[in-house]
Amino acid sequence: MTPAAAPSQPQRKRGRPPKDQTAVDATRTHLVRAGVAILTEKGFSAVGLDEILSSVGIPKGSFYYYFDSKTAFGLTLVDAYADFFARKLDRWFEQETRPPLQRLRDFVADAREGMRRHEFRRGCLVGNLGQEMGALPEVFRDRLASVFRDWEARTAKCLRAAQAAGEIADNLDCDRLASFFWIGWEGAVLRAKLERSPVALDEFADGYFKLLETPVQSRRM
Repeated sequence: MTPAAAPSQPQRKRGRPPKDQTAVDATRTHLVRAGVAILTEKGFSAVGLDEILSSVGIPKGSFYYYFDSKTAFGLTLVDAYADFFARKLDRWFEQETRPPLQRLRDFVADAREGMRRHEFRRGCLVGNLGQEMGALPEVFRDRLASVFRDWEARTAKCLRAAQAAGEIADNLDCDRLASFFWIGWEGAVLRAKLERSPVALDEFADGYFKLLETPVQSRRM
C-alpha cells in the first residue's frame, strides 16, 4: 500500500503581522478631526505637522503611515470638511416643516452661533485655504472650487423652493443668488474673525434677505 500523504502545512506569510485595522482607522479619523479643528482657525501653510500631531499625541514619525504627504493630508481635510458641511446644509435646507427662506435664515443663525461659541476664532476651512491659494499646491484649486459649487447648488435648490412657495420673485436667478450668497458670506466670516464680532455676519445677512424680499414687496404694491 502507498503510505498516506502527510497533511499539508499552511504556508507562513512573509512580512510583519497585520496591524489592528480598527485602531489604524480610529487614529486616522482622530488626526483628521484635529486637523479640521486647527485649520478652521489657522492657515494650512502656517500650521506645522508637529502642532497637529502633538494635539492628538501621535509621534511625527508615525504620520506617514497614515498619509503620504502633508498635501495628501490637506486634501483629506478638505474632503472631510466638505462632507461635514454638506450634511449641515442638508439638515437645515431640507426641513420641510419650515418655510424655505426661513431654512436659510436658520442656517445663518446656526453658523453665527457656531462662530460665537468659538469666540470668532474659527471660520471656514475651505475659505481659509482659498485665501492662501498662492502658497498651496495647485491641486487644491479645483478641489476647493468644487466644494463651493456644491454648496451653491444646495443653496440654489432651497431658493427655488422659496420661489415655488411665493416667498421670492419668480424672475430671480437662484443660481446667481446662491453664488452671491457664498461670495458675501465667506467675506463676512473673514471679517467676523478679524474683528472677533458678529457685526459683519449680521450686516451681510440683513442685506441679503432684504435683496431677496424686496421684489416680492414691490410686486404686491
